[in-house]
Amino acid sequence: MVPFDSPRLIADIGGTYARFALETAQGQFEHIASLRCADHADFHAAVSAYLVTLPALKIEHAGVAIANPVEGDLVRMTNYHWQFSIEEMRQRLGLDTLVVVNDFTALAMALPRLSGRDLRQIGGGEANKQSVVGLLGSGSGLGVSGLIPAGEGWVALGTEGGHTSFSPRNEREIALLRFAWREFEHVSFERLLSGPGLALMYRAMADYAGRPAEDLQAPEITQRALDASDPVCVETLALFCALLGTAAANLAVTLGALGGIYIGGGIVPRLGEYFDRSAFRQRFEDKGRFSAYVAAIPTYVITAEHATFIGASAILDAQLRTLKTAPGAAILNQIRRAREQLSPAELRVAEHVLAHPRDALNAPIAEIARAANVSQPTVIRFCRSLGCEGLSDFKLRLASGLTGTVPVTHTQVTHDDSMVELGAKVLGNTASAILQVRSALNREMIDRAIELLLHADRIEFYAVGHYGVVAQDAQFKFLRFGVPSSAYTDPRLQSLAANVLGPRDVAVIISASGKLPELAAVADKARERGAAVVAITASQSPLARKADATLIVDHVEDVSTHLPMVSRILHLLVIDILAVGVAMRRNPEGLGQLPGKAREELDEDVLSSTPPKRGASVAAPGVSLATPLARLTSHSR
Repeated sequence: MVPFDSPRLIADIGGTYARFALETAQGQFEHIASLRCADHADFHAAVSAYLVTLPALKIEHAGVAIANPVEGDLVRMTNYHWQFSIEEMRQRLGLDTLVVVNDFTALAMALPRLSGRDLRQIGGGEANKQSVVGLLGSGSGLGVSGLIPAGEGWVALGTEGGHTSFSPRNEREIALLRFAWREFEHVSFERLLSGPGLALMYRAMADYAGRPAEDLQAPEITQRALDASDPVCVETLALFCALLGTAAANLAVTLGALGGIYIGGGIVPRLGEYFDRSAFRQRFEDKGRFSAYVAAIPTYVITAEHATFIGASAILDAQLRTLKTAPGAAILNQIRRAREQLSPAELRVAEHVLAHPRDALNAPIAEIARAANVSQPTVIRFCRSLGCEGLSDFKLRLASGLTGTVPVTHTQVTHDDSMVELGAKVLGNTASAILQVRSALNREMIDRAIELLLHADRIEFYAVGHYGVVAQDAQFKFLRFGVPSSAYTDPRLQSLAANVLGPRDVAVIISASGKLPELAAVADKARERGAAVVAITASQSPLARKADATLIVDHVEDVSTHLPMVSRILHLLVIDILAVGVAMRRNPEGLGQLPGKAREELDEDVLSSTPPKRGASVAAPGVSLATPLARLTSHSR
């Protein structure tokens, strides 16, 4: 086993305990410690308390799994009061890399790395290889995740599945629901299938049995049930296992998890053989018309002691490999190396970016210049000194360097694929491409494009070939708003239409390559006649350089062998972002005031999406875009 150049800090942060380890080689964890969260004021204090127990070591990289959704830079724990900025914490701890992910995303990414001795199967069933996998587990809350196969790797699902509504199956569970309603307006599975949930169920079962309830917490309830010393505790733990079977079956049919359902968390693995004998598997298979379907799906208890560490390590390792190999991804290291060659003014920009990379990612050029005490042209010169076309290109590369999520992949469809494999690859490739575009979109450009569209007298959409449907979809959406709009997909009509554009018009040009001469001619003619140009195209393309606002969609498909399916979906999603932005800017209080048919017919998915607010981060890594497909691919529990 080859040791790392420097040990890596790995952490698993829950609502009660914070567990730490040093990983000295792949999968080799040392100096393992578990600290009570309540004994430390915040996350930094807990990390510091652990680090002082170690010998003098240089730690450069850290991976943290934490029990809450991770979206962007600010982390707020769901079941505890800790919160922190990832970038600020990286600086305070003196780390080169700090990757923070949801704990069940980390646990999910550990599953492909576990061996048979790390698992215990409950009941029958046989896993289908390269099929979707489901994961859930009880601790301070109820974590839910899953894995989708994507080529040689996996894409982890970030979900809040623990908050699905509890559904009783019999009179006892109806009584449980009624009791829980006394404390909670909404009773989710997490309210019951967790440490606090065990205490709640114990009180409910005591009430149901007409017995006085003691002040017991999950550990005492579990112990009394295991040694059969308290009948109410016995009933409570039996009910817990049965309800977990229902929750697991719901997850199995929701995901189509033919690869199996895995049970982790802090409670079930400690139950040992009791869980094997419980009603869990019986309830899992009790699915009515779908009983045979779920009976074929295996269920496993994760017995590996350090499974979450393994997953957090895998995500950190993938991120470090990406930073080393992906073109432009290691731009922060490039800035550090280039400092001696920069002018004094450019050096001030470099120091600002290194100290506040996420601020630089989201701030307009004026704010960056003000913060660095330089002129705006100096900011542009700094970007070009790094080989970037300008600020937008620099931000794209910076975004890729700051992204701390699971790497995305693309898998080639082959003639040997079954129909199931083909479908899985198409969906996986689409999800991967959406994640890549999400990390590349630039807030400043989105704001600029929406402002141009908002004040246009007329909007004209130009595209050719397979992308003509994108232009037609855009025309349809904007006509619903009552905005004069046209779509041109024939090159001759495009040339004629561009000749009559005016100074208050906007030409939106949609091109995957950005190299087509007929669309470049449209951009030139539009600029000549004083119209604004918005381009949805590839970065560093001729069309991108001609536009007043460029929305980058870098996804290359070989149109000689198949239709540009994925890239066309990406262009449609960008149109959705612009449509939502224009709709909300026209009516900041909501969409209810849109005129007539626009209000009635506007696509429900777009209406229900969260729109980008002016001055808010649209392109920050880890933040979901305002589109239904993008929400499906968010990484967080």
